[in-house]
Amino acid sequence: MVSIKYYLSQNSIVGVCILYYVLMALVVPGFFGANNTWNLVYNFIPLLILAIGQTFVILTAGIDLSITSIVAVASVVGGYLMSADSGLFSSPLITVLVGITGMVLAGAIIGLINGIAVTRLRMPAFMVTLTSLMFFSGLAIWLTQSKSIYNLPTLLVDAPYKTLLGLPYPVYLAGLVYLVSYLILNKTLVGEWIYAVGTNVKTSWLSGVNITSTIVFVYIISGVCASLGAMIYTARLETGSPVMGQNVLLDVIGAVIIGGTSLFGGKGKLQWTAAGALLMTMLDNSLNLLGMSFFLIMIVKGAIILLTALFNQYQPKSLVHA
Repeated sequence: MVSIKYYLSQNSIVGVCILYYVLMALVVPGFFGANNTWNLVYNFIPLLILAIGQTFVILTAGIDLSITSIVAVASVVGGYLMSADSGLFSSPLITVLVGITGMVLAGAIIGLINGIAVTRLRMPAFMVTLTSLMFFSGLAIWLTQSKSIYNLPTLLVDAPYKTLLGLPYPVYLAGLVYLVSYLILNKTLVGEWIYAVGTNVKTSWLSGVNITSTIVFVYIISGVCASLGAMIYTARLETGSPVMGQNVLLDVIGAVIIGGTSLFGGKGKLQWTAAGALLMTMLDNSLNLLGMSFFLIMIVKGAIILLTALFNQYQPKSLVHA
């Protein structure tokens, strides 16, 4: 039987989320209101999807700094394919389906490039994805000449606000992404390989793990998740933007780290990431309601992430499944 102490230690981030929510509901005006609750939901969903993709990468002891550029490129690609100004398709349904497909492919291709560079060229993940961040961010701006793309289909821009059984469509998308990711990490050989690579690359290789395929796979997953997040951002803002998501990198990495996933790889759970994403969303929302400036909010979030990373560094590294 798992002891209560062990359970609490493994799920402490969930308790922190509950405590923070209750505290903010008591001290921050409007935090507990219905409108703000929906704001929390709408901001949490794309962050969760992005953070799930980042979790895959960090579990292998890597990191993907290029996710904001993937969001921008996917938004531009989707915007161009779906904009009425382009006039590529007459049917709204076909337009949206082609646009979403183009966004996902863009994310997957950039993820594939990152994965190949890390494995085949044996370059550090930090350097590879930092270069991708710079290159693809610049590419998105160059392709659009710094202009946003408007006149997107009503079918797309209305989707985030349509509900099924009382829940907005993006909630179901996030649930599907979470479920598929959970099954991959828990019920497949690939999931075993992901944890093994993050725990010890040499031992994994000696055990017959396909290191190259595993690492390339997690970067593709990260790219696809970033493009799905871009789809939600694009729909909500009703525009394809070359600077879409440029401020979410800290929140995404912070959600994974605060959730307890080890930067050294091999340790992490998707429920931890979900709780970390929720805490980051509530933190950003509550500080905004308190009237703090953007820069002060960044300082607070950065300090919390740093302290969490330092704390996690001294925790025992073990193979923990999601």
